[in-house]
Amino acid sequence: MSREIRADAKQRDPSRTGAAARRTGAQRTAAGQPAAKQPTAGRPATGYAGGVRGVPGVRTGAWLAAVLLIGGAAVGCGSSDDEDHGGRPDASAQQELDWSSCPAPDTSEDGADGGPPGEPWECATLHAPLDYARPEGKTIGIALIRARATDQDRRIGSLIYNFGGPGGSGITALPAFAENYQDLRERYDLVSFDPRGVGRSNGVRCLDDRDLDAYHAADATPDNARESTALDARIRTYAAGCKKHSGTVLPHIGTVNAARDLDLMRRVLGDSKLHYFGVSYGTELGGVYAHLYPDRVGRALFDAVVDPDQDPLRGAIGQARGFQRALQSYLRDCPAERDDCPTEGEITAFLKRLDNDPLPGKGGRSLTQSLASGGIAQALYSKDFWEYLTQGLSDAEAGDGQVLLALGDAMNGRSEDGHYSSLQSSLTAITCADFTQRYTPADIRAALPTFRKASPVFGDYLAWGLLQCAHWPTHGTWQTPDVSARGAAPILVVGNTGDPATPYEGARRMARALGRGVGVELTYHGEGHGAYDSGDPCVKRAVDAYLLAGKVPRDGTVCR
Repeated sequence: MSREIRADAKQRDPSRTGAAARRTGAQRTAAGQPAAKQPTAGRPATGYAGGVRGVPGVRTGAWLAAVLLIGGAAVGCGSSDDEDHGGRPDASAQQELDWSSCPAPDTSEDGADGGPPGEPWECATLHAPLDYARPEGKTIGIALIRARATDQDRRIGSLIYNFGGPGGSGITALPAFAENYQDLRERYDLVSFDPRGVGRSNGVRCLDDRDLDAYHAADATPDNARESTALDARIRTYAAGCKKHSGTVLPHIGTVNAARDLDLMRRVLGDSKLHYFGVSYGTELGGVYAHLYPDRVGRALFDAVVDPDQDPLRGAIGQARGFQRALQSYLRDCPAERDDCPTEGEITAFLKRLDNDPLPGKGGRSLTQSLASGGIAQALYSKDFWEYLTQGLSDAEAGDGQVLLALGDAMNGRSEDGHYSSLQSSLTAITCADFTQRYTPADIRAALPTFRKASPVFGDYLAWGLLQCAHWPTHGTWQTPDVSARGAAPILVVGNTGDPATPYEGARRMARALGRGVGVELTYHGEGHGAYDSGDPCVKRAVDAYLLAGKVPRDGTVCR
């Protein structure tokens, strides 16, 4: 899984085909068809990124994060790798962006472009210093995408989105979600980007596709010393591959530099204040920005909030509780819809069987315990995915692992053609650039009882994910991020009580950490990762009134 990531494509009705009789969106994705609604992530569920800071979230971390379309698709923005074309690219606030028309990812079955109607999407590259300590040195290209405001006479400015991960591509996520933001687009240019080290902004690469297939399928929850040694060796090889293929960028990624890029973006776009829509890990990025530049905060929404007080260990335990709660909500809801619903005990037993006896998947690949765990977590990101989880578990009981394999691939950023996006590698790289903690197998074994108590299903999976930075070639920045933002304008912090990837408790802690008069908390009693895209009218009214009219809701407002 991953820290946390978010992205969902348009949901389609399942079609009937093959022995399973009823195929899900996940299966159609595996066959090359459009995916169903994708989750986002705050650092993902396997690892302390998001998926979940641990599972992407995705959302990050994790927007766990997105199904295959977002994980593998790319918009037609040009490459952001900077080269010397007769002179150093201008990385100052005076640079002019060269916007050009670009297609959005295809999110429909009939081949039509996704995204809002009207003007086409526009793409550009922002040039930023690779090393902010050497602003006149090398540069890095940050890929941008935007849709212009439909009412230019009443335009407020740009609304910049980060959909989570870390590692999620904003230039694919924004078009996929754009239909949810049409009211906001009336008065804002909608803008998103691939952060440095992600996707088209010098996305981190570690292993080739064949090796990544083996890496993600391998046993991630060792049961003995031999398996623990093998896991540690794989993580060491992965880190060495990241250094080999992306060593130039690794020392210069991370949330602090992404926040600096946000401020450069704000200035180049011509805004005196940053208007911001952060989801999952995007809330952590927004909090760090507010700490660094409190006087430059405009109207900012934090949705699916990462807890700024938790180190990776406590964050992963919180995620374990969050996914366990989401699983229990799914199990309570399932009997109302189907007569073949599993029990928690049956899911636990199924995963245990997969440890030694993988199921046939697709294309000669097998559904392993690791891929199934990621697939189940992926399906818990959104209530819209629950029917696919039921179908996947039912098919698996009959010996068919295709649906859960497709969901597991979505978690890992693998497209149907077998190519991996930078989702998980970028998530790991940014997580390890941010956090100083480097956990050992002994640390994990000592913490396992706590994880298992938090979640009998996901505890081991999330605990062992904490090894991801054990052999990382660069050092981290903090033990926990500082998001205090005294003097900043009010920031709307929205928490969802049923959020699996970024548990609800983090929203209150973020609001308090931002400071009195800055963090304004709104609670949504719902399921899934995030609140605004849930369709809840109460949440939408409050957020739209804040972003469009500057009307700050009362702190402690509740939407049920």
